[in-house]
Amino acid sequence: MSLDNVKDQQVIETSRFVLRPLRDSDSGLIAQFMGDERVARMIPSIPHPMPPGAVEAYVSRATEAAGDEVIWAVDGVQAGGAELKGIVSLKQMDRDQSEVSLWIAPLFWNAGLASEALKALVGANPLGNVAMFASVFQDNPASARVLTHCGFDYLGDAESFCVSRNANVPTWTYSRKL
Repeated sequence: MSLDNVKDQQVIETSRFVLRPLRDSDSGLIAQFMGDERVARMIPSIPHPMPPGAVEAYVSRATEAAGDEVIWAVDGVQAGGAELKGIVSLKQMDRDQSEVSLWIAPLFWNAGLASEALKALVGANPLGNVAMFASVFQDNPASARVLTHCGFDYLGDAESFCVSRNANVPTWTYSRKL
């Protein structure tokens, strides 16, 4: 792989983990965690079961300079934790806005990691956005609480197609001005 095609991506530090660019060695843990139906059912784009090659393609896309999405691993190694606890991403939209997506592996649920990762991402504002948006499925109130806890305001209801459910699922949409 040519280094000309690799993203120059900010590393964001917190007391319990760093948000860092994905690397090829993350593929195994990403496959394990994304392959968990509890994760797949809450993220619109994750299929279940995960088809062969999907994770490798995801990591490859995440590390290329081209594209409108920046993806970070939630890495706890520096604080003595697991190498991969989840994924957080920003997908660039128009007018200096982006859409946040975030998942934490079930092994690490209910420990405040999602809120800490989102607060760190908002605080760093690595894309220089004026606003961030996020949506969550309405059967996932824990993620809605993470968004409101991090200063996101409720905008309204919508729906989004979920690949793993093969159905449109009602969502709540949130925004945060920066």
